[in-house]
Amino acid sequence: MKKIRIATRESPLALWQAEFVRDQLQTRYPGLDVALISIKTRGDRILDKPLSEVGGKGLFLKELEQQLLDHTADIAVHSMKDVTIDLPPGLKLAVIMQRADPRDALIANNYATLAEFPEGARIGTSSLRRQSQLRAMRPDLVVMNLRGNVGTRLRKLDDQDYDGIILAAAGISRLLLEHRVSEFLPANVMLPAVGQGAIGIETRSDDPEVLDILQPLNDSETVIQLTAERSFSRRLYGGCQLPIAAYAEITGNEIYLRGLVGRVDGSEIITGEIRGNNDDADVIGLQLAEILLQKGADRILRELI
Repeated sequence: MKKIRIATRESPLALWQAEFVRDQLQTRYPGLDVALISIKTRGDRILDKPLSEVGGKGLFLKELEQQLLDHTADIAVHSMKDVTIDLPPGLKLAVIMQRADPRDALIANNYATLAEFPEGARIGTSSLRRQSQLRAMRPDLVVMNLRGNVGTRLRKLDDQDYDGIILAAAGISRLLLEHRVSEFLPANVMLPAVGQGAIGIETRSDDPEVLDILQPLNDSETVIQLTAERSFSRRLYGGCQLPIAAYAEITGNEIYLRGLVGRVDGSEIITGEIRGNNDDADVIGLQLAEILLQKGADRILRELI
């Protein structure tokens, strides 16, 4: 194969990820021509409403997936935390690359930690998952919606529209903005989004040449982690924008999965954890989801979908 066309969003972070995939491919296949096709998706254009009100994270994917279905692109590069659980017919998630930092990061100009924020301080995030956990741990804070790419969000912080904002640590690191981070929030403080920190590559199911070329980019450990996390999310109706979190860690042959479902107002948080063998990642995700459903997660989720 002489050329691969990558569909990507136009945001600086999305372009970084697409360029990273391009560089990885060209390192392995020096004669391969890799072209980027950048698109401003509907999710990037609609910034005046919460993401949960305009279609969820799938808004960032649909136009890219249409490029694949129309054969105007060969692969699409995504942040895995944005990838819906169910993909359109004819498409598949061909590769999940090695996961970067899965944590969330607090950025503030006047406070070093979340604990230092005074009562009534304003924190911006577009994620219902983050909003739920923030309100549960600090009900005295004012949690506000925040949309836009990383640069836009940082400008709003610097313009004092917010006292602090929370972003994915991996994106901050990829854009070389770690110096802006006040505090990295560990998973036991704020459980990450399903797939956070990992890059996924989507392509057509019936394109064996492309599938074969992509395989060296796959990371087996990250695949196990995300198999468990996405299985958990699938059982909990995770195709929607919901306050769901899950994070899997691997030690040797053992996987340790934590999960969470919460009310957006933080008034109720249901958590659980489970351990098992790496080979059973899919089943482990389902089992943890059932544990949370038995604790009342079903009642919370049905009010939201």
